[in-house]
Amino acid sequence: MPEIAGRHWAMIAILGFVWGSTFLLIELALEGMTPVWLAAARISFATVLLTTFWGFRGFRLFHDKKAYLPLAIASIGSSALPFFLISWGQQHVTSSFTGICMTAIALMILPLAHIFVPGEQMTPRKVGGFVIGFIGVAILIGGKAFESTGADLEFWGRLSILGATASYACCSIIVRRLPPVDSVGLATMLLWFGAIVIIPVALMAEGVPQTPDRQTFLVVAVLGLIPTAAANLLRVMVVREAGPTFMSLTNYQVPIWAVLMGALVLGEPLPPTTLLALALILGGVGLSQFGALRRLFTGRSA
Repeated sequence: MPEIAGRHWAMIAILGFVWGSTFLLIELALEGMTPVWLAAARISFATVLLTTFWGFRGFRLFHDKKAYLPLAIASIGSSALPFFLISWGQQHVTSSFTGICMTAIALMILPLAHIFVPGEQMTPRKVGGFVIGFIGVAILIGGKAFESTGADLEFWGRLSILGATASYACCSIIVRRLPPVDSVGLATMLLWFGAIVIIPVALMAEGVPQTPDRQTFLVVAVLGLIPTAAANLLRVMVVREAGPTFMSLTNYQVPIWAVLMGALVLGEPLPPTTLLALALILGGVGLSQFGALRRLFTGRSA
């Protein structure tokens, strides 16, 4: 079983906040940029940043050439593909539907990790905790998650978001099973493969992009720097060190921050069930990770 330390809890807390705030930025960026080029721009910006950082470390990666095929699959499936699917799908579905689908990643990872990752077997306590947390998220988001937008392509938009969810879940398992590797190099290569795929797709699907206005450029730069480059590096470190199941706890935080940021930035009212939902989410996380929390605070195993 992976050893979960205090720094890993700090990492997923940071990732939850960053990704929970990202949906607002995506909606702002879509006002001045088409969806495929938005995905391409944020990946490309992040790739340049991480490549520079990786260069200072000597471009270390791994020596097993057989690892490059699963690396390429994980790269496309954790960057180019889901970024495009989310950017396109959000035009036709509610942001609430996107939020609850992202939360479902945790439930998808449980059986996948049980089968493919040694030491990540499902237990009644772990399953119960994840289900309780998911119920908390469902209560937080409410029935509006499944309300219709009336868009002609809403059905395909929902399939697009669900596809991104499945892609993230599968690729977390692939990343965990890669041989020993430098985390910075792995995070960079994940983005490189994604950029190689998404840029030609953007050119074919949407043609040569127009020069974005200043606000759109700044939003894309922030998306590339924080939720793409920095968060991708943190995600790789958590998956490699603490495992994909622990990493999936981030998805329970994302809706909390999305709702809170909507209230703080857009003045949206907080749902009356916020406190109940928060209690269920935190309770579910605590139950599923009881052993790790006990070791963190007492130094003893559960």
